[in-house]
Amino acid sequence: MWNSTARVRVREVAGVLVVQADGEFDLDEVDLLLAAWEEADELALPATVLDLTGCVFGDSSFLGALLIGRSRHLASGRRLTLAGPLQPGILLLLAVSGTLHAFDLAESLAEAIAGEPAAPA
Repeated sequence: MWNSTARVRVREVAGVLVVQADGEFDLDEVDLLLAAWEEADELALPATVLDLTGCVFGDSSFLGALLIGRSRHLASGRRLTLAGPLQPGILLLLAVSGTLHAFDLAESLAEAIAGEPAAPA
């Protein structure tokens, strides 16, 4: 029996779309994140924050979904920020894939909503 721990919640906070991703994401759960990008496109708020503090694992399909979200936001002139602190497994995924530098990062959800990027690593 398949049982997923992945959860995605979407809400608006101070004019920013906050997408909260919790749990473990692989090919079976990636549609949850893709649906959040659809909602972000429909709402067309100037910024989206992906809160990854509760996301403990993501595989290559999860990385692909992150890159799709990044591309969609760039194409429409909207900001996408990943909010942490990022869990070690997510940091490793981004570092090993060479994509860490491709994302705007914030140390916390509050910092990301305020639009304050984290200091370069």
